[in-house]
Amino acid sequence: MIVHSAVVVALLAHPPAVKTVAQYTLRVDSADLSGWSVEIRLRTVRDTFRLAMAAHPEYDDRYWRYVKDFTVSTGSFTKVDSAVWQIVAPHGMVMVRYRLALPPAPSPRAAWRPFLTPTGGLVGGPHGFMYLLGAERMPVTVTLDLPASWTIATGLTRTADPHSFTAAGAAALVDSPILAGHLREWRFVENGLSHRVCYWPLPDAVPFDTLAFVSSLRQTVHQALALFGRAPYRQYTFLFEDGAYGALEHRNSVTLGAPSKDLGSDPHALLVETAHEFFHTWNLMAMQPSEYREIDYRAQPPVSSLWFSEGLTMFYADQLLRRAGFQLHDSTRIAHLERLLTSYVNNPAYARFSAEAISRVAYNAAPGALGDYSASTHLQGELIGTALDLVIRDASHGRRSMDDVMRSLFDRGSRIDAASIERAVATVCRCRVTFFFDKYVRNAGTLAFDTYLGLIGLRTTLTSGPAVTNGEPDRDLRIYGWHAEDDSLVHLIVADPTSIWAKAGLHSRDGLERLNGVPVTTTSELRSRLLSLRIGDTVRVEVVRPTGPFATTVSIAGYERATVRIDSVPDATAQQRSLRDSWLSPRTDSTAAGFSSEDKSPRSSKPR
Repeated sequence: MIVHSAVVVALLAHPPAVKTVAQYTLRVDSADLSGWSVEIRLRTVRDTFRLAMAAHPEYDDRYWRYVKDFTVSTGSFTKVDSAVWQIVAPHGMVMVRYRLALPPAPSPRAAWRPFLTPTGGLVGGPHGFMYLLGAERMPVTVTLDLPASWTIATGLTRTADPHSFTAAGAAALVDSPILAGHLREWRFVENGLSHRVCYWPLPDAVPFDTLAFVSSLRQTVHQALALFGRAPYRQYTFLFEDGAYGALEHRNSVTLGAPSKDLGSDPHALLVETAHEFFHTWNLMAMQPSEYREIDYRAQPPVSSLWFSEGLTMFYADQLLRRAGFQLHDSTRIAHLERLLTSYVNNPAYARFSAEAISRVAYNAAPGALGDYSASTHLQGELIGTALDLVIRDASHGRRSMDDVMRSLFDRGSRIDAASIERAVATVCRCRVTFFFDKYVRNAGTLAFDTYLGLIGLRTTLTSGPAVTNGEPDRDLRIYGWHAEDDSLVHLIVADPTSIWAKAGLHSRDGLERLNGVPVTTTSELRSRLLSLRIGDTVRVEVVRPTGPFATTVSIAGYERATVRIDSVPDATAQQRSLRDSWLSPRTDSTAAGFSSEDKSPRSSKPR
């Protein structure tokens, strides 16, 4: 049996005087789920046009590599770039066909990568649709013809026909993946906006408390809308996939890995990650970094403000959930900050690399870009955001906070960079923050956190001792492997230049050949071998470098780790205590009205 999915896309070419109409048909054969075929009908008035596959700014999976059997019905074509096909044909109707052969799916699978199974799959988006160069901003109509038992979930705009959708242009088309199959579905309305929650379960899905699961999403949405006052979307779709990991934000949807076994243990298990990705709807998608291109088949350039786009999103994922009253792993803001600062002070990368430098290698950069250092723009940015929040609260006597900065940037609707963020902070707090941005954002400098905590009558205490877990000394395993697709060798990544591995002469991007004389061919094999080591063991490491082979012996040992504790300043002023009380007790908004839930599929779970 062959299952057909028809996608009809109407595009007008640029300039407006030149009109091109394109009709897309995407076909899935249920007897062959190795991929899908695409047919594009083009009626043109130009004899030369180009089709391209977009590169995602974060995860450029380069699915142009899996395009097979590209043909045109008339004329000729040339692949002029890795992701661009040029067609030369007489004016009139032209038929373009190709097949997207899905690569072998790893286990577990990243939630943003497409897949097909007998019960559904993830299709479309940048992994499946080509777009017409020169017609990127023209409206798009999408019609899907799927098996009767499958339902469709996507961020594409619905029409009266449940199988037809629209998009404002090519960017919206490729940014709206389509999850279809035997889905579970719930809906709620918040601030007059429709929100749809769709879950694709595995055949052996573990039951979980769906009422608690959906209710927690509603409360998260409520808090985000309360913060910003409005949304950059008219409708929003959550696309949850059993058996997958990770997540990826879109303009009005999000794909998230949601193993039912995790939700069965705790329906709120994925809430922090979901809140993070949902907040990206504003802070990354609506408030985009200045370097972002609207849509492009080329890899996006390095982005210098990801410390804000990612770090402040981490900041607010925590804040939104606290405001909604959820019990988090870090029971208080102080406990949360202690954990973050402990990670920060134990990593020498943050004193060596600026927030902008770390941001520039966060996306589309191979591991090891910082040499024998490893850093998180999420962690660094969240701490910078926390410090700025304290500066704003102090300068405004508690009347303003980082909330006002976020609203200001969103209301302006402009691209963001360090300069625009600095202006927004300075305007909100009516104070000068150039020194702060120069020291911690544009240049490398360790955050003087006692200075900022002191504004609310708090201070840190730093202690140091052997790293331990469950009372046992930790082995120094501050090294991991990375496997490039075009290289058979596992490459080492040294995470800390003070580790035993770096001291033994190993460096990031060394090609690993053998451990104790035994070849290591996969990253999982490397991890397993490392975990088998015990303190006092020795391991012979043989690597290859551009300069030639290198071998060394590493003696496995423990290592020192600092711990940060936050305490109150005994002589804090009344204003400092007042600011601290406000900071420790974030605003909790009232529960929104208008929520409704509708389960449109047979129950695979039950309330608890």
